[in-house]
Amino acid sequence: MTEDDGLEGRLQQVRGRVADAARAAGRDPGEVVTIVVTKFQPLALIERLAALGVTDFGESRHPEARDKAAALPDATWHFVGQLQTNKARQVARYADVIHSVDRAVLVDALAPVPTSAFLEIDLTGGATGRGGAAPDDAEGLAQRILEAGLPLLGVMAVAPQGEEPARAFARLAAVGERVRRVAPGATAMSAGMSGDFEAAIAAGATHLRIGVAITGPRPPVR
Repeated sequence: MTEDDGLEGRLQQVRGRVADAARAAGRDPGEVVTIVVTKFQPLALIERLAALGVTDFGESRHPEARDKAAALPDATWHFVGQLQTNKARQVARYADVIHSVDRAVLVDALAPVPTSAFLEIDLTGGATGRGGAAPDDAEGLAQRILEAGLPLLGVMAVAPQGEEPARAFARLAAVGERVRRVAPGATAMSAGMSGDFEAAIAAGATHLRIGVAITGPRPPVR
């Protein structure tokens, strides 16, 4: 990937859109964290992004995430993919934040190595099998997270395909309100990707997970 591939331009464009969406929602743009998702992207691109002021990176595959975190230890690393229970402690050693805590057995696996967590919510009704706790289970699982000593930041979800993102994110925000009855400090919301982050900001998202809109297409997987 060459230095004139448009990376800086894409980053600045997304930053501008994030700021515009926040202001349109009556929010301070500074309260919205843009996590650049770098799955399959080379370390050289991540280093360029860091030089452009990016501090938060998202990965979804271990050990790819582990190796990148080791190469850039001063960055904040977010694990944003589905997490296998048998990999939980390994991921917790390098991830500053895990966005996909969605079941009690995973909470128990993470407890010896406490790391900040988002409670992932399934907004599909279990239709995709992708992961995420049922909305009705959110408060109970939030309580389990607190009892395990994990810092609970808030809720996370992916908008279901075929549904208006604004509606999906409004439902996630409502779940977040219920979670705060159990965990008043869980005020964050991880929502919004390249195609729907403006709707997520309007619904109150504090953490965006944006990949190709900034990085460009993923390279072929070898």
